[in-house]
Amino acid sequence: MAKAVLTISSKNYGAWALRGWLMCRLAGLDFVEKVIPPDDPAMKAEMLLLSSSMLVPSLEHRGIRVWDTMAIGEYLHENFPKAGLLPADAAARAHCRAICGEMHSGFSALRGALPMNIKARFKDFKVWSRAQADIDRIVAIWRECLSTYGGPFLFGDRPGLADAMYAPVVTRFRSYGVTLDDLCASYSQQVLELPAMREWMAAALQEPEEIDELDAEF
Repeated sequence: MAKAVLTISSKNYGAWALRGWLMCRLAGLDFVEKVIPPDDPAMKAEMLLLSSSMLVPSLEHRGIRVWDTMAIGEYLHENFPKAGLLPADAAARAHCRAICGEMHSGFSALRGALPMNIKARFKDFKVWSRAQADIDRIVAIWRECLSTYGGPFLFGDRPGLADAMYAPVVTRFRSYGVTLDDLCASYSQQVLELPAMREWMAAALQEPEEIDELDAEF
């Protein structure tokens, strides 16, 4: 049987691509990557937040094509339940879906002001008030999950769907020097040290392409 194919964009800038890719890795799916070029319209739509319906990433598996990162996550959970992408407990599972939904549809100020750029380090970056409100809400979500479910990941001792959804935020906080309390800083480090995350970030550092529009706030 042919391997699954995951279509992704830039590893340096592609926040949604990272979410879908990390979900596939955490699920244990055997897949190959199809990387679209930086001038592709779908790439631009994802990078510059120009579309409310993202077609990147998309997954082709067993003759089925699924796009939208949350749909990919639910599909993987159905097909690889032992991977534990969603918690086994019903209440925790509902909580997980709720905070994933927040990330999926919200935090637009954070996305606009602090675009993902793994290569970059912005010294003394000034976060404006609306983006700070998004940061405060994300930190509150992390604290609640880590205290409720015991960590080191958001829903316990193994990474899952929620961690994949918030992984690009972890890279943003590092790139823009966002100060975190000890609990959230420890969580961020746990995410960054995942083998799959280290693989993704290493590949991001090797990307030759630059997208000028993303080197400034928009």
